[in-house]
Amino acid sequence: MSRPYVTVIVVAHDGARWLGETLRALVNQSRRPDRVAGVDNGSRDGSADLLAQAFGRGNLISLPRSTGFGESVAEVLAKLPSAGSDEWIWLLHDDCAPDRRALEALLTAAAQDPKAAVLGPKLLDWLDRRRLLEVGVTVGRTGRRETGLEPREFDQGQHDGTRDVLSVSTAGMLIRRDVWERAGGLDPFFPLFRDDLDLCWRVRNAGHKVLNVTSAVAWHAEAAARRRRRITVSGDHPRRLDRRNAIFVVMANLPFGAMLWALLRNVLGSAFRTALFVVSKQPANALDELAAMASILLHPFRLLRARRARRPAGNRQARKKGYIRIKRLMTPRGAAWRRLIDMVRSFLAGEAPVDSTGRHHHATASTSAEDEYEVVPADTGAVKRFLSRPGVVLMLALTAVALVAERSLLGGERLGGGALVPVTGGAGDLWAFYTEGFHDIGLGSNAWTPPYVAVLAALSTLAFGKTWLAVSVLLLGSVPLAGATAYLATRHVIPAVPARAWAAGTYALLPVATGAIAAGRLGTAVVFVLVPLYASLGTVVLSGERRRARRAAWALGLLLAVGTAFAPLVYPLFAVLGVLAAVAFRGAVTSMAIALAVPLVLLFPWLAGLVTSPGKILLEAGLHDPALVDVALAPESLLALSPGGPGLPPFWVTGGLVATALAALLMRRQRMIVAIGWGITLYGVLAAILVSRVTVEGARAWPGVPLAFAGTGLVVLVGLTAHRLAELRAGGALRRLGAMAVAAVAFSTPLLAAGYWVATGVRGPLVGDVPDVLPVLAAARTTQGERTLVIKGSSFTVLHGRTPLIGESELPIASEARTRLGAAVEGLVGGRGGDAVTLGKLGVGMVAVAPPVSAELARTLDSQPSLARMSLSEAGGLWRLAEPVVRVPAQPVSALHTPWLWTQAVLVLVIAVLAAPGRRESAPEAVEAPPAVAARMAVNVAGGR
Repeated sequence: MSRPYVTVIVVAHDGARWLGETLRALVNQSRRPDRVAGVDNGSRDGSADLLAQAFGRGNLISLPRSTGFGESVAEVLAKLPSAGSDEWIWLLHDDCAPDRRALEALLTAAAQDPKAAVLGPKLLDWLDRRRLLEVGVTVGRTGRRETGLEPREFDQGQHDGTRDVLSVSTAGMLIRRDVWERAGGLDPFFPLFRDDLDLCWRVRNAGHKVLNVTSAVAWHAEAAARRRRRITVSGDHPRRLDRRNAIFVVMANLPFGAMLWALLRNVLGSAFRTALFVVSKQPANALDELAAMASILLHPFRLLRARRARRPAGNRQARKKGYIRIKRLMTPRGAAWRRLIDMVRSFLAGEAPVDSTGRHHHATASTSAEDEYEVVPADTGAVKRFLSRPGVVLMLALTAVALVAERSLLGGERLGGGALVPVTGGAGDLWAFYTEGFHDIGLGSNAWTPPYVAVLAALSTLAFGKTWLAVSVLLLGSVPLAGATAYLATRHVIPAVPARAWAAGTYALLPVATGAIAAGRLGTAVVFVLVPLYASLGTVVLSGERRRARRAAWALGLLLAVGTAFAPLVYPLFAVLGVLAAVAFRGAVTSMAIALAVPLVLLFPWLAGLVTSPGKILLEAGLHDPALVDVALAPESLLALSPGGPGLPPFWVTGGLVATALAALLMRRQRMIVAIGWGITLYGVLAAILVSRVTVEGARAWPGVPLAFAGTGLVVLVGLTAHRLAELRAGGALRRLGAMAVAAVAFSTPLLAAGYWVATGVRGPLVGDVPDVLPVLAAARTTQGERTLVIKGSSFTVLHGRTPLIGESELPIASEARTRLGAAVEGLVGGRGGDAVTLGKLGVGMVAVAPPVSAELARTLDSQPSLARMSLSEAGGLWRLAEPVVRVPAQPVSALHTPWLWTQAVLVLVIAVLAAPGRRESAPEAVEAPPAVAARMAVNVAGGR
């Protein structure tokens, strides 16, 4: 077998800082190349002189600065005659230094596999010589570049071995010259980025192999990818150029059917990434993403020419056959979803979204000296790592407790009862209800729809249009959701994980939560989930860096608007604390003003209506039923954070929390924390006392929201002082005994609360299978706009052809019509004649009586000459009016209604963008090598001279 002939081509462009070591590595190869050539693309840092000294002026070609890597190699090969069928071309970048035996290892692997036409070395980081960069490269259908390596992965031999890959980098690529010429070499359309992937794809389509040989090693600085030097081959930004080339390579090489599907995925994926870049305040990246996709879509003939050029002459099926072999080497389909999750997770963490082009993991990683000897932990699997997190364990435990306790509510047809109107309709119904100016329900109303309906409509849309699912998650899932928000909100406040888990679990199981679920109080349940976020964002507003505090203020204002929409009392409760905090922290006045102004602006028309009825500020989303509130709430209940009503545990369940908080008063240190915690607690309790003494619309207000504030103060207070237990355990035996007693008392609250709730279940008016309020027969007979008067005990309501949606029962009715209807109902039930005429003029065509129907009431209605009985059974009674029914006329709609809805939508979008986490600023990556590496390079230079 003849000895292979190797031609080495080194391409340089302003790479003098790396070129010296690259040339020394080439000179020291154990297998000397047969021919060398250098190309300098208009370098201005002395790279041309270094090449001339190493190769001689006769072996150096100088080209303009705008010349791409592929064009440079083509220029050299055009001047060098072929050395035979066994000639190999070894391509080296100026920032790629091969190991002494790299060429020898590549040629050995080529000799062992006759089908191998392209081979590449294992690439390691230039600065940290142990960190892996590439052991072969693959790509997904969206152009995402994948190396198959973990972030900051060290080389410990775990990937060693010669393997079949889709592509290798041109940095150190060894390719047969005859294959290069038949494939057409590197496409000059790709002056930089993805040219290697395109070439290797074409080589594989021709039936050859591409191998990565890990016994051959090279160190690569990736100067262009890391932007360590100016890119002059294109006027486009490197990210835009990389993204465009990535999509183009995939579109040009895939078979037609797969190409169309990949094109659709890229269009949708680019739209999503652009939106994510916008909300994370990276407009330049968003523009690059759009421009890259537009470059593909606006030049279809360029793509068509590229596809034709890659189709072998006379063989239309070659691309499809090659794709069968290549498909197994591409990124697995499930990886796209993992990348999507990574992007969103990075965004929520306040970092830049994962780059859609798929740059190397190490590129953004720190290379500080203190990481030099970092040990890579063993990979235990993503699922196992996720499930082993304390927050996830807490969430799963609270979910299990909630499912068992709410067993009687699961599996029913319709959730409702207590304050919760039976959940009916879908997301479209809620959107229509929120956006319409005149509500053709009941007696008709042109009032503003409660804004929480829009929140429920949005959540129902995310829940596939299922309103019952959104309400179930918010109400029935409020305990685990509150635990999750409390755990996340305290991650910077309570550093100890066990104390944080205790605080989150205790907060989630407070009586406010279980009482809200039992009574169907959706408003309190939502607020209970949001209060920990208010505390966390409020802390950032007061103490954070200016830009971070301003983002937190917008986020706080948006969430405060959501809470106020469900329970208006949240706003004044938080406003008092916010104003006091702004006075104490003068630098936070502007940010706190933003947070307090956002709800007023977003909810303005609806809040203006509350000014005329200030008592409604104490109410919340849903029905206001006197049976849901204790008329005389005991003092011990308020001190135990129990708001009264159905489904609440005994007061001693929360006794452990209160006792532990009282014990904190004895501490000599951290008195400020204790004072603030107890101050918020007393503030919430006093507000609860005042609220519980106010009567609104014939019933006392429920103090659940103020007690949620009080509970937050107590839980955070105990959590922040929990570290003192470790100090007590380090003392004598008596102190250790005291620490154990305090811990037992503290843990008694979540354990007793969970145990009691599981044992007793949900005890309240909320049921999972509430019957339809409107009889089926009445719905079938009122298809022409007639209303149905539904009488239940001493109360009544008017329905229009269906069960009311959430929020419809809260619309105000004109006082005159309400008075006339009340008088007519009173006369009808009392047996007074002539009231049916009034009902007919108000649009009522049916009278339904909810079960149980008393015999006396049935006789009274039967005696009315204007009423005709249609049915009477245990399920209720139904009578039809014989009087003419007048259709309820539509009321005039405010001219500002539609413009305000559009304005509100725009404001929500703008505020959401302003509140988005954005991108954390990171220090620019160092260009110079660490001291140890610099010293090693200095020794090498000295030796080279």
